[in-house]
Amino acid sequence: MSERPYVIDKMISAKSIAARIESLAREIEPHYAHVDKLVVAGLLRGSFIFIADLVRELQLDIEVDFIEASSYGNAMVSSREVRILKDLAGEIAGRHVLVVEDLVDTGFTLSHTVGLLKARGPATLRTVALLDKPDRREVDFRADWIGFEIPDEFVVGYGIDYAQHNRNLPHIGKVRFIDADLAAPEGI
Repeated sequence: MSERPYVIDKMISAKSIAARIESLAREIEPHYAHVDKLVVAGLLRGSFIFIADLVRELQLDIEVDFIEASSYGNAMVSSREVRILKDLAGEIAGRHVLVVEDLVDTGFTLSHTVGLLKARGPATLRTVALLDKPDRREVDFRADWIGFEIPDEFVVGYGIDYAQHNRNLPHIGKVRFIDADLAAPEGI
């Protein structure tokens, strides 16, 4: 991680995130009311807190699985090269699948992952993203459900990291680099 000092400006509070996840669950449920079991597949690592909170709100019979894809590494911008680091443990052919993503930025990661999973023949495959940055989109892809649309800012918190730091923040915050001669505010 860069030694360049930064502060995190709060963008979305923990309370706002919780309220939006509850409403997302109510929006999603009717689409799967007829399904025996929904496979909820989280894109690691950034979605782990979001998926935990979302599945607790969904009043459906669910199975949770994970796939890890990366196009960032420790960088602040996408490399546009998507690598699958961990595949789903279970089969999804003929099943209903909801892919959970933390942030849709360029769209490369989610688009690539959805293409890979669709090739496995699920009955349905839909997506939900906590955050969407439409101004950064380079691939024609939009999640079926979106928690919050945000401007083109580098964000951390609520599972989202900067070089493996700040995932544990309960809110979403914008990273703002500060002059090296200035001291960071207390608490950062």
